[in-house]
Amino acid sequence: MSDRIANAQLRGKVMTAEEAAQFVNHGDKVGVSGFTGAGYPKALPTAIAERAKAAHAKGDEYMIDLFTGASTAPDCDGVLAEADAVRFRSPYQSDPIMRKKINEGITLYADYHLSESGLYVEQGFFGQMNVAIVEAVRITEEGHLVPSSSVGNNVEYLDNAEKIIIEVNSWQSENLEGMADVYRINRLPNRQPIPITEPGQRIGNTYIDIDMSKVVAVVETNAPDRNAPFAPIDEASKQIAGHFLDFLEGEVAAGRLTYDGYIMQSGVGNVPNAVMAGLLESKFENIKAYTEVIQDGMVDLIDAGKMTVASATSFSLSPEYAENMNRDAAKYRETIILRPQQISNHPEVVRRLGLIATNGLIEADIYGNVNSTNVSGSRMMNGVGGSADFTRNGFVSSFITPSVAKGGAISAFVPFCSHIDHTEQDVKVLISEYGYADLRGLAPRQRVQKIIALAHPDYRPLLEEYYDRALKIAQEKGIMQTPHDLATAFSFHQRFLETGTMQK
Repeated sequence: MSDRIANAQLRGKVMTAEEAAQFVNHGDKVGVSGFTGAGYPKALPTAIAERAKAAHAKGDEYMIDLFTGASTAPDCDGVLAEADAVRFRSPYQSDPIMRKKINEGITLYADYHLSESGLYVEQGFFGQMNVAIVEAVRITEEGHLVPSSSVGNNVEYLDNAEKIIIEVNSWQSENLEGMADVYRINRLPNRQPIPITEPGQRIGNTYIDIDMSKVVAVVETNAPDRNAPFAPIDEASKQIAGHFLDFLEGEVAAGRLTYDGYIMQSGVGNVPNAVMAGLLESKFENIKAYTEVIQDGMVDLIDAGKMTVASATSFSLSPEYAENMNRDAAKYRETIILRPQQISNHPEVVRRLGLIATNGLIEADIYGNVNSTNVSGSRMMNGVGGSADFTRNGFVSSFITPSVAKGGAISAFVPFCSHIDHTEQDVKVLISEYGYADLRGLAPRQRVQKIIALAHPDYRPLLEEYYDRALKIAQEKGIMQTPHDLATAFSFHQRFLETGTMQK
């Protein structure tokens, strides 16, 4: 590892994860690297969890406040949650054990937009950041950190923490060096425009410079990222991808898009990956991405010469594609840029570039509001992530979803969302396997039939029945803008909680 830790001063701080965990105390606010299962610390979380278990066995308190870029992995979020070592968690998570602890009330959870979470740390909204634990590919001779497979909120945690622990992971390819573009936004009130006018611009450094006096430990690791395989593309996903491409073709026909001018943002998951697979066979060329994560589908587009640049903050790859990225990182860094998430998700840049944003959802209602986070209004799934950063500020904000979940027991289209993350003003297009609804320029009542047509046939009569009842009440009371029957607006959700299905 000597070539991975080129700074002599920091080489002298090398120790085990168990030794380094002694610097993390009960009540500490700990910022860790990691975004969608990439670039998170591999050794310290387990060591901290073991310290928590030992303290609890003696009857002592030991819990930390945990901050990340986004989701991490079972060997980070999972082990800490299982040990009841997390008092507070932000901004985004997807681990099933962490989710369980949040919904049980053991762990407090604050769901924030990813573009703002670093700002919250800078401004001290959470209080003093005590420890930053960040994974790096290597430490340079000057003591700079070369980011690994994600950048996320690393800069904010490193700049604001009292103590720094660095994990140098030899599993990560050294050829990732040069892929990152680290740019710091000036603190308020000295903000300046971010000088990005096209996705491929580089405006910063390939490393993160740090205050070496704050480094208390360096830990050597050799462990892979959490790289989960994508499910095979099913028929519904293919149909959704086809309808999305039909929508893009409509934009070309309307003169709002050209075949070589598509700049995309895509959320994480199997359906967005299917959309990118559809783009491989499309007429679109010179595709560019300004997004959060690089997925398998984007790598395929790059390999096919269809995508010329992809700017993100992290990878989210299957095991096979992660191995390929490690092997060929020197090639991919010519077309892939990893930025801090304050830059990758920044509303200013998103609005300027004119992105077509595509994200998933839990449910949408008949007027175009979208719930991305809470099942039946109360049970947290993962968090809003960066979807709102792109939804509110993109040129076109689309949401894609299968019409049903849980074998048809849950409809993705409901009378009224049980929780709203994206309001009707921000949602432009909804897409299911039954087509797409372009909501632009439509008043609420004009949207209803378009949205109901996206629902599964089993649910369309129930939605029609609800709307007819709401419309009758609205006509009687003379309040016609957005008709609702508040007594039955959540009948789908109530039925599901009582019977296990939204169907009658």
